Amino acid sequence: MSSELIINCHPSGGIEIALLRDKKLIELHHEKADNNFAVGDVYLGSVNKLMPGLNAAFVDVGHERDAFLHYLDLGPQIKSLVKFTKMLRSDSKQSIWPLKDDNEKDIEKTGKIGNLLTRFQQVVVQVTKEPISNKGPRLSAQLSLAGRFVVLMPFDEGVSISKKIVKQEERLRLKKLVQSIKPENFGVIVRTVAEDQSVEELQKDLTDLMQKWESLCEQLKTAEPKQKILGEGDRTLTLVRDLLNDDFVGIHINNQFLHNEIKNYVKVKAPDLEKIVKLYNGKTPIFEQLGVDKQIKAAFGKEINFLGGCYLIIEHTEALHVIDVNSGSTAGKEINQEENALKVNLEAAIEVARQLRLRDMGGIIVVDFIDLKTPGHRKQVYEKLKEEMKLDRAKHKILPMSPFGLMQITRQRVRPQMNIVVSEKCPTCKGTGEISSSVVLMDELENRLKYLIHNMNMSAITIHVHPYIAAYLTKGFLKSKRFQWFFKYKRFVKVLSVNSFQFGEYKFYNSSGEEINV
Repeated sequence: MSSELIINCHPSGGIEIALLRDKKLIELHHEKADNNFAVGDVYLGSVNKLMPGLNAAFVDVGHERDAFLHYLDLGPQIKSLVKFTKMLRSDSKQSIWPLKDDNEKDIEKTGKIGNLLTRFQQVVVQVTKEPISNKGPRLSAQLSLAGRFVVLMPFDEGVSISKKIVKQEERLRLKKLVQSIKPENFGVIVRTVAEDQSVEELQKDLTDLMQKWESLCEQLKTAEPKQKILGEGDRTLTLVRDLLNDDFVGIHINNQFLHNEIKNYVKVKAPDLEKIVKLYNGKTPIFEQLGVDKQIKAAFGKEINFLGGCYLIIEHTEALHVIDVNSGSTAGKEINQEENALKVNLEAAIEVARQLRLRDMGGIIVVDFIDLKTPGHRKQVYEKLKEEMKLDRAKHKILPMSPFGLMQITRQRVRPQMNIVVSEKCPTCKGTGEISSSVVLMDELENRLKYLIHNMNMSAITIHVHPYIAAYLTKGFLKSKRFQWFFKYKRFVKVLSVNSFQFGEYKFYNSSGEEINV
């Protein structure tokens, strides 16, 4: 099994990240240039409203809507955090390392939030769920700083080992090792990738996290309410940190600065993998060159094809997501209908698991599989879906298939669902079903080119067009339309064909690769 990370940086500042496993797209992330309130960010919030009926508080962290903080998300050590925050902000000489002797007693799980927080009180909180739809961020007051191998948790003393590390000897080794190197009054969660790692690697990771804690405390001393005091960091680096392992064969990036940043990070954290970080300088967009665009078009939409004629229908409602499995043209091809249904359902389970990760679907998902009469077959499909979902990093729970063929899934939702519209209004006909003639299109292109050259005095211009239009502009070289423009305007115009463009769609770019709005 091989993995690749494709990172597409747009000139506007946005970043698209595609995770491929065995050349198949399984995760897609889009990071906006101005993305605030990302999961992991730490803020100094101000309690705006207490809701005793919900046993929760609404906290102002600078978002247009107040963030939600439930009593169960305060964490057992909330009193210790509040006390430490007051001491730190009132005394500039206060140590940034919380002492165990200063810890307060842990709170009860059945307590009331009104007994712990008051209106306008300042509290340090961490984003656990990004703003979704008309809801503000969700918060936790149980701080955690995540590294590559470990997670550091202040005001705690416990050491927890990832359940995915199954070897008992390795679990004992890691627990003893971490207990001997962790700072006092800090708890540690050992992540799955820490398996078989040396004490030097774990110590290095812990040191980085302790520096993060120092930075957080220094910011907290003088921070104003609603101010971010620690950012989770670049989403790209976060993904590299969480995903990078020996299965990776390539990390492709089309931006020099980000390439250097990731290369330096990998060089420090996993020197053996430094060589897989590669800078892409091709003229064709990176997603198109590496086949990601085509997979996106095929994987997003209402109907998803798999296993020949089989397909999924994916519908979204306000309360839940519904996925319907259809055998399509494969129905009746097998003599045994039950065996045929089982085969389709097993393949559907693989595609369902992929779609949940790819679209980052959260909440309640109901999958309507093809009816199976044999309980053993229903269990096979259930086990197959569980196995495929093991690689999903989002928390999830799957219930066994009912006699009606329905399987219910709950999946953690921490950011808005990835929703890409693959059916677009034709940019040429604007939905009317009729298009202008090619001659008119050529006149339109030339008029805009003329404006850029004469009015804006631009020299290096590139036009991105549909492959048919690109062929028309460049065919014949000396007799081509592009060569005619060269003689007419004394400018050589680059023409680049883009397969994903609609017929009649075009874009102009300058020498820096930035789109020109004409």
